[in-house]
Amino acid sequence: MLKQEINTRLEDLTMLKTFIKRDGAKYPFEIFKLEMVLHNLDLDDVKVPLLAEIISRLSSQNVKAEEVAQAFHDSLNSLGYLDEAKKYVTYRQKDQEEWEKQTDTKNRLERLVHKDPTIVNENANKDSDVFSTQRDLTAGVVGKTVGLTMMPEHIAKAHLRGDIHWHDLDYTPLSPMSNCCLIDFKEMLTNGFKIGNAFMESPNSIGVATSQVAQIITNVASSQYGGCSFDRADQVLAPFAQKNYEKHLKAAYELIDDKDKAEAFAKKRTKKDIYDAMQSLEYEINTMFSSQGQTPFTSLGYGLGTSWIEKEIQKDILRIRIAGLGKEHRTAIFPKLLFTIKKGLNLHPGDPNYDVKKLAIECSTKRMYPDVLMYDKIKEITGSFKCPMGCRSFLQGWKDKNGKEVNSGRMNLGVVTVNLPRIAIESHGDMDLFWKIFNVRMRTAHEALKFKAHRVTEAVPVNAPILYQFGAFGKRLSEDGNVNDLFKNGRATISLGYIGLYEVGTVFYGPDWEKNKDAHDFTVQIVKKMHGLCAKWEKEDPNHYHYSLYSTPSESLTDRFCRLDTNKFGKIKDITDKDYYTNSFHYDVRKHPTPFEKLSFEMDYPKYAAGGFIHYCEYPNLKQNPAALEAVWDWAYDKVGYLGTNTPIDKCYKCGFAGEFKATAKGFQCPECGNHDPKTCDCVKRTCGYLGNPLKRPMVHGRHEEIAHRVKHMNQGLETQMANDETRRNEQY
Repeated sequence: MLKQEINTRLEDLTMLKTFIKRDGAKYPFEIFKLEMVLHNLDLDDVKVPLLAEIISRLSSQNVKAEEVAQAFHDSLNSLGYLDEAKKYVTYRQKDQEEWEKQTDTKNRLERLVHKDPTIVNENANKDSDVFSTQRDLTAGVVGKTVGLTMMPEHIAKAHLRGDIHWHDLDYTPLSPMSNCCLIDFKEMLTNGFKIGNAFMESPNSIGVATSQVAQIITNVASSQYGGCSFDRADQVLAPFAQKNYEKHLKAAYELIDDKDKAEAFAKKRTKKDIYDAMQSLEYEINTMFSSQGQTPFTSLGYGLGTSWIEKEIQKDILRIRIAGLGKEHRTAIFPKLLFTIKKGLNLHPGDPNYDVKKLAIECSTKRMYPDVLMYDKIKEITGSFKCPMGCRSFLQGWKDKNGKEVNSGRMNLGVVTVNLPRIAIESHGDMDLFWKIFNVRMRTAHEALKFKAHRVTEAVPVNAPILYQFGAFGKRLSEDGNVNDLFKNGRATISLGYIGLYEVGTVFYGPDWEKNKDAHDFTVQIVKKMHGLCAKWEKEDPNHYHYSLYSTPSESLTDRFCRLDTNKFGKIKDITDKDYYTNSFHYDVRKHPTPFEKLSFEMDYPKYAAGGFIHYCEYPNLKQNPAALEAVWDWAYDKVGYLGTNTPIDKCYKCGFAGEFKATAKGFQCPECGNHDPKTCDCVKRTCGYLGNPLKRPMVHGRHEEIAHRVKHMNQGLETQMANDETRRNEQY
């Protein structure tokens, strides 16, 4: 009872104090932080008298970090814990040494030269053997060390410790770049644009239009650091294909008297033009390199067009992807294909575009793409329909001052992700402590996001003319225009990310918690609280940027957070011992629920994390059973908004094997002949929201382990059931 009274008294005392960090940032004084240090020193049994001694030495209202450290050290010594006092000093020294090491450009450059995999394999879209990529990695090393010193020190140290992750540190805050966007291709192709010394007029054919699209993508990708998307590509490109048709029709009328035959001739020629243009776009994107030394991360959204030209564009996107690249017909990694399914348009047999959906299913069984967007559910979750920016970042529904809905031309200003598993580990299963730590980490993340957004506003239009002056961001600013006019009042998003809900649930409810309602509700509550904070931050922000909650792809972060926590806490069963953390809200990849069970589990999270999300299911080879995939798509239509397909499509050109390559400690290899040479293998895996080729561009260790642990969400009996359901459904419609 006395211990409890002392604890209560200590809490009362600390509530009255303000903690001032070394860089001047002010936080509430939190006693649990002192308790965490005492825990690390194995002093839990005597923490009450130690805390009382420490607090007694802090007499002022505003307590500086240096004063707390001194009081901590002096209290340990005065109560006879001399060895622990020395350990504390050593810990502080190591913390400072780590800071100096991470802000030392020479040290990071040496790691790059010696091909530290945490640097050269951080982005699966970058081939670190290529000179242009090496140049970007070198610049990125400098960017990271300088960038850390440009942001508030407590934010930089929170990033280095692994409490939060400042995304794309190699580009920002050294540069005031923005993140990802939906390019306003319609505006640019209609009104023309300038790249370098050349002004491009509005094209008069679809071939020229797609060529301009490729040029725009390359320039935009070099002017920001995230992905870009071409939303409603079929509808935007159709008017330019119409010009081809009108030209062919005019020529046909000069040679052919029969109107029907003339129109058939023009249509045939136009279809050939469309195929050639879309094939050219596919090849151009896959052969381009941005200034970051990588293939531009591009997504193509399509599927809503209803005219014969729009449908032809949709089909050709799929036919070309099915055909593959080059003489070996390899799977194209980019652009990421995003096919829209809409009730009444293409969902069921008898719908006018159902034939396009059937082709999309075939494409997914052979090339994994397209991923699918469920029209009605995306509108429900995000407020309007649009494809994501790049991988999974969604804009919320937004209207301009005239009440017009605007999607294309908008952008994201950046992401900061919180390490949720660490909060759970530090709480030791104490729910109250979890929420206390959670609130502090969210405050730090918020400050990081504010700084990140402010840094982007320091750009001037001439820094990125394609974005600010020539239409990619939807409005054309003058050279002295204010870029913040394109960001404020909800036009741009700034995203709070999270990772590892599975690991959080495991701390509190054990490793098999997915079917435990209390556990599921707790993890949903975490996401809901973050969503609520985002809404609060947006309301309080003087610029009213839209703070969105983002289910982080965690390509390299699945490795980094887990690696840092393993160093800090050791190997913890089903949490750090896997060598990876689970992507956002996803079901444990080691388990094998049916697709329906997995999606039912995950469907409650995106309505709160509308700023970014994706679901995907693992399947066996689906080429002989596309009906099984369609059954999942149809079932998911009104339940999830964004769904990807993972199925074996690896190919060994040495022995002819086609299927799934074997995961080994050294990477992936053909299970028949052991081949792992990227010159004679096509190995394609879903990195996270997008595909990657791990033989050509290796992934970080944690991501490799996560992929290797994935199991299929389907068995043969379920496939048969789905095929029967498909037969009944066709009879119904």
